[in-house]
Amino acid sequence: MGELKKEQTLPLLPLRGLVVYPTVVMHLDVGRKQSVEALEKAMIQDRHIMLAAQKKSSEKEPSFDDLYQTGTIAYVKQMLKLPNGTFRVLIEGQKRAEIIQQEEETDYLSVRVQLFEETDIEDETKQAALIRTLLRQFKKYVDLSNKLSKETYESVLDIQDLSHLSDVISSHLPVKLSIKQSLLEMDQVEERAEQLIELISNEQEVLKLEQKIGKRVKQSIEQSQKEYYLREQMKAIQKELGDKEGKTKDVSDLQEKIENSDMPEHMLAVSYKELNRFEKIPQTAAESSIIRNYLEWLVALPWSNQTEDILDIEHAEAILNADHYGLEKVKTRILEHLAVQKLTNSSKSPILCLVGPPGVGKTSLAKSIARAVNRRYVRMSLGGVRDEAEIRGHRRTYVGAMPGRIMQGMKKAETMNPVMLLDELDKMANDFRGDPASAMLEVLDPEQNHQFSDHFIEEPYDLSQVMFIATANQLQTIPRPLLDRMELIQIPGYTELEKQHIAKEHLLPKQLDDHGLKKSQIQLRDEALLKLIRRYTKEAGVRQLERQLASLCRKAAKLYVSNEKKRLVVTVKRLEEVLGKPLYRYGMMEKEDQIATATGLAYTSAGGDTLSIEVSVVPGKGKLSLTGKLGDVMKESAQAALSYIRTRVDELDIDPMFHQKNDIHIHVPEGATPKDGPSAGITIATALVSHLTNRAVKKEVGMTGEITLRGRVLPIGGLKEKSLSAHRAGLTTVIMPEENKKDLEDIPESIKESIQFIPVSHLDEVLDWALVKEEKS
Repeated sequence: MGELKKEQTLPLLPLRGLVVYPTVVMHLDVGRKQSVEALEKAMIQDRHIMLAAQKKSSEKEPSFDDLYQTGTIAYVKQMLKLPNGTFRVLIEGQKRAEIIQQEEETDYLSVRVQLFEETDIEDETKQAALIRTLLRQFKKYVDLSNKLSKETYESVLDIQDLSHLSDVISSHLPVKLSIKQSLLEMDQVEERAEQLIELISNEQEVLKLEQKIGKRVKQSIEQSQKEYYLREQMKAIQKELGDKEGKTKDVSDLQEKIENSDMPEHMLAVSYKELNRFEKIPQTAAESSIIRNYLEWLVALPWSNQTEDILDIEHAEAILNADHYGLEKVKTRILEHLAVQKLTNSSKSPILCLVGPPGVGKTSLAKSIARAVNRRYVRMSLGGVRDEAEIRGHRRTYVGAMPGRIMQGMKKAETMNPVMLLDELDKMANDFRGDPASAMLEVLDPEQNHQFSDHFIEEPYDLSQVMFIATANQLQTIPRPLLDRMELIQIPGYTELEKQHIAKEHLLPKQLDDHGLKKSQIQLRDEALLKLIRRYTKEAGVRQLERQLASLCRKAAKLYVSNEKKRLVVTVKRLEEVLGKPLYRYGMMEKEDQIATATGLAYTSAGGDTLSIEVSVVPGKGKLSLTGKLGDVMKESAQAALSYIRTRVDELDIDPMFHQKNDIHIHVPEGATPKDGPSAGITIATALVSHLTNRAVKKEVGMTGEITLRGRVLPIGGLKEKSLSAHRAGLTTVIMPEENKKDLEDIPESIKESIQFIPVSHLDEVLDWALVKEEKS
């Protein structure tokens, strides 16, 4: 064979899925061109060749980097060409070697190799002990294994060298390539033997487990074969009796659906139990159709199917901004949820409740959220629901029983993680059939809804991955426990500026498309659009605005079809001609300073408005009259203002007995419109002081704030809407509570530039700013 040098250059033969150990003789089939060239080169030289295993067996033309660096130098004993063009080679492994470097590239791989220096065991007793242990463990393994014969064990009995014995046994073990390679790379003979003993011991445990599983599978197969035989007999009997395979086919169809439904283990057990009952009950029995309906529902529900969330914040923000203008708080909350979900990989979804007037986009926002997170969208209308069974379903024993709306929505969604919209949550009612709002407590509780119980399904169902979004117009009719389970997001409505933007960017293009018009066929001037919003609509949302824009589009379509005009240009002057007389009016600033008349700012469901409060003091017996359809809160504000003025008669230079000598009449115009709220206190007080001191109220000042008996000004809500109504009315100064300074951030910059906001904490400051200064003589 020739003696091997410590370092030499040899042709390289890559091995696929195989490791060759020293002293091992085996046959190899070689067919790759590069490998054949390497063999021929070896045969020309001294028949020595380097064998190294590929890291990936799938590589057809491996490069130097695709091979392990440790391999075996082998001697080519015989080389035979087969009829199919490949070569069968008989090789004998000789020494472990490490590849130092790759030589110049030729038709084959050529490498520089260095022999491994193995470290033998000096202690002969220890070596003998390891040999005995290794042989004993290998015998146990051979006895358990079906792949190795008894002759294999007998072939290694006479080997007395531990290194040689380890290599031969390693070559026989059917283990992963990476494990075989690690044994080849060990230069310590003792370490290699110990590692091999541990490996064989582990493989014995695996073989025992395989045999145990095999027995169990065999028993299961025997039972299945028995059942199959009996079923086939039953089919033949039913066919003879005239059943014509009706029920048998139903059973097989249902069984196939159950197997393909990915149900959890406990539900599979329930399904098969019901299927067995269905199979045994005659088809004409009433219970047969009940069980079949139940099984059809079970297989139709999603048990594991999910859509993959798109947790891209920029993508979601772009969709939300494209579909809706404004609504910054809602958008921010959704993006925050996505950010948290991306960091935690949590499946728990938030339960949001969007509260606001009709037409502000609550329902369409839920659609956009579903699109932004790549989830299915399901809408469930709760308006008028007054039966608990609508939510939880009916018992199966009832005629016409079916699951509740939650389960119906899940079936429609076909996934376990849809966005489910609970529309009009505040419109639920209750009667003798139960309280559906109480049934919703379990649905909307994140701590309970992972085991939601439907009366029809009867088994717990996981709703924890559903993103529930509820909508409501008001909170007063929603029970407190139900509100406690949701995160409330108020949507107060759109300002005029927001309505203008929505009309131009969303509503008008949509209506043009719906009416078959092009953008060039109708032109709506900005001033005309503003007048349309102010004088033809009065709402918090944009539904009425959309109807008015649809009316404009219909006019344009008629003009175009009748060949009267190719284009409709809507200006402020032409708006009345097209849409008719204005439907609404809005408050305007007084033309001059008035005594006993103050301008308040009100917040209504349709946004903000100005409120003129008038006071009349006439001789009488101290009677206080309040008119203008005022609510209890405004009446109490008037009483508080009057009481405060009575405590300050000296400072204000007012007759101390004014309240006994005079009748006081406070009136708020537009008596047909109900008015109530805590923000008219300082306005009523200012109008009273104006009349009693004969000092006029500045016409350009509007005010809002509640008053206490000590004259303190308390905070109010809706400052943004109120400031916009002040700007629309032409006011240049707004007096507001000191504690509402934080709300100035929400007010558009264009409003701040034209209105001076005066924060006050006491009524004395209000009077200093609101009343015209007395001229000193």
